[in-house]
Amino acid sequence: MEAKKNLLTYAGLKKLEEELQDLKVFRRKEVAGKIKEAREQGDLSENAEYDAAKDEQRDIEARIEEIERILKNAEVVVEDEVEIGSINVGCTVKVLDEEFDEELEFQIVGSSEANSLKGKISNESLVGKALIGHRVGEEVDVETPAGVIRYKVLEIEKTV
Repeated sequence: MEAKKNLLTYAGLKKLEEELQDLKVFRRKEVAGKIKEAREQGDLSENAEYDAAKDEQRDIEARIEEIERILKNAEVVVEDEVEIGSINVGCTVKVLDEEFDEELEFQIVGSSEANSLKGKISNESLVGKALIGHRVGEEVDVETPAGVIRYKVLEIEKTV
């Protein structure tokens, strides 16, 4: 079975590459030093510092593996291929939530870059899927478990 492609913006790709470099070059060495220090304290069976360092090492290795998997299947959104005037991955979109008369801003990104706290929503999310392809002035109904949300597209900006 072919692995699913991970859509990434260029900024997202660079951020993952930098994180991977940091984890491999600096964090691995830092944790190895912590493990070495803890070993030198003697009995490992009751050594909380050793256990914590081993847990941290496991987490770092898991994150390295995850980033490498994402990068292996990465497909970068090319700026020239993003259609102007239509919502797509790599766009920042300003919408009006018609029920609450509230303006919201989302950046549409691939699922591996999504971070709702920073306004980055996945193209695979309910809202992301519903917005893709729409233009300024159009109304978009988003089916959610809580009911239908209606947005009016106010502004689209290329952010790739």
